[in-house]
Amino acid sequence: MTKRDFLFELGTEELPPKSLFTLARALAEGIQKGLAAAAITHGELEWFATPRRLAVRVHAMADRQPDQEIKRQGPAVANAFDAAGQPTKAASGFAASCGVSVEELQQVDGPKGRVLMFVGTKKGESTPALLPGIVKAALDALPIAKRMRWGAGDAEFVRPVHWVVMLLGTTVVECEILGIAAGKHSRGHRFHAPNPLAVASPAKYVETLLKAHVVADVADRRERIRSGAVALAQASGAQAVIEEALLDEVTALVEWPVPLVGRFDERYLELPQEVPIATMQDHQRYFPVRDAQGKLRNEFIAVANIESRAPEKVRDGNERVVRPRLADAAFFWDTDRRQRLAERRAMLKNVTFQAKLGSLHDKSERVGRLAVRIAEAFGADASLARRAAELSK
Repeated sequence: MTKRDFLFELGTEELPPKSLFTLARALAEGIQKGLAAAAITHGELEWFATPRRLAVRVHAMADRQPDQEIKRQGPAVANAFDAAGQPTKAASGFAASCGVSVEELQQVDGPKGRVLMFVGTKKGESTPALLPGIVKAALDALPIAKRMRWGAGDAEFVRPVHWVVMLLGTTVVECEILGIAAGKHSRGHRFHAPNPLAVASPAKYVETLLKAHVVADVADRRERIRSGAVALAQASGAQAVIEEALLDEVTALVEWPVPLVGRFDERYLELPQEVPIATMQDHQRYFPVRDAQGKLRNEFIAVANIESRAPEKVRDGNERVVRPRLADAAFFWDTDRRQRLAERRAMLKNVTFQAKLGSLHDKSERVGRLAVRIAEAFGADASLARRAAELSK
């Protein structure tokens, strides 16, 4: 039996970064499940994901299903022949449904006596004929909260689809996926290599995209970002603050990562460090930088999705974007501290919690009473528990 590598790539508009890897893994699991159900043997299965594509590559996939032995139990022998030994309608009908004559059926022992049995072989279908259905089922089963439509067709997906690659070896698996005819042409980086890109074979997929400024391998892309950020920080005797969740999100936002260092006004270092850190991480997806003693510096590491001929302009753009974000954070920090939380409690009386349960002030009172009872049960400070509950809203 011939074995060939298989590649499926779905090219889309920019996918949601926080669900990108979940979608990619689910697609791979769905295809693997479909192959198992069809009894198509294969080797290693791997998935790829970038902001503009989901892909699955399967090594050493069999060209067809194995032949299957079929056994069908028919009517009881006592009901299959009349007194003269001639086949009854029950026997003839069962034989016809199996595509054979009554003489070709076997008589075997069943749970309730002798029965007629058909034993045959179903020839396995070719893998290219089965793959479109397997892929479509996997796409339909993806955990997409809300699907969208585009154009004049009725296809639905998390983002509009622009191209489909489906190769078994070097041969295109001819079919239509989400309104797009499958082919062998992918696309590279949106700006560095925007033209259609021929994929010679599944084995050449990662290499072909690399030449087109797309790092399809997620682990490789993540490590490029991590090592690039670390190297930039170390160049000035500092260290990059790299949280894994943010690293994953940045990895899902870029196809060709180019880390760069930016700076912001030192006066924002006077804020509690959590304020500029939250601004950089949560709003801008930047990596903060600390000095050798662990003190926050007025620097950040951004990851561009383009290798610009004028990196200073990219750096300047990021600095101009973060500046008003930090200014807003400083404003709210200063403004919020002008009035103590306890002085704001009266305002909760004007905020309805639930029509029959009163205001948020009423809720905080109830939580306070519960907090006191729990604190007393554990020997904790009941007054602190009540105060925490009263200020919690």
